[in-house]
Amino acid sequence: MANHTPAQKVALARHAGRPGTADYIQALFTDFFEQKGDRLAGEDAGILGGIALYHGRPVTVIGHRKGRNLAENQRCNFGMPNPEGYRKAQRLMRQAEKFGRPIITFIDTPGAYPGLEAEERGQGEAIARSLAVMSQITVPLIAVITGEGGSGGALALAMGNTVLMLENAIYSVLSPEGFASILWKDSSRSSEACDVMKLTAQDLKQLEIIDDIIPEPEQGAHTDPDAVFQAVDAALQKALSRALRISDPAVHRQKKFRTMGTAFLQEPGKDVL
Repeated sequence: MANHTPAQKVALARHAGRPGTADYIQALFTDFFEQKGDRLAGEDAGILGGIALYHGRPVTVIGHRKGRNLAENQRCNFGMPNPEGYRKAQRLMRQAEKFGRPIITFIDTPGAYPGLEAEERGQGEAIARSLAVMSQITVPLIAVITGEGGSGGALALAMGNTVLMLENAIYSVLSPEGFASILWKDSSRSSEACDVMKLTAQDLKQLEIIDDIIPEPEQGAHTDPDAVFQAVDAALQKALSRALRISDPAVHRQKKFRTMGTAFLQEPGKDVL
């Protein structure tokens, strides 16, 4: 395990060459059939989803998509979904429940799009509805944080029976720049913010926010994607095997998220910040 600082992990999580949802789908799944549109307003390329086979088992796969070049970045809104993206995800989750397919999600977003037009179309409601759907669906859900896990835009796909996280991924309530701007009125102190936000996989495992850490090559996932795909595959198989044995996945998720972190915080002398 490389000894990177939190700020260095943020840089690795944001690296343009880091494998994204489309890469994981191509490497780990077969017979992927993409499904588009929320059946209400439109299609959002910032969320990629569909049905596929995972080691021969039918599953539903959903994840954030950033794009590999400027044109793709613009089409995918740099991985910041609009309400239509989250409503598409809800549609696919309900479909997965109808047909008894486990759900696997890949999280990599700086956050949901905060623009005026997204708010006009119900961004907050779309995220809240996604959380409600995930709390109630009766099939297993495995979430993998592969890069940036930014705020509610990430949580809207991350309410899993098992939450996995790559070694150099990050997961936080907002960006370090936003944290520094709010707390110290100085976004240039973002590196300092990284040290206190507890946003690394190691911090979040200790806080019981995530379940397992997936190892990466020393210099980041982008330096050896095949090794990362193998590590993610092994972790997914193990997590899915466990999740399929859960008698009531919805109740399991509800209990998991309601009690998350409480055991750690109740220990004498524990202080998050």
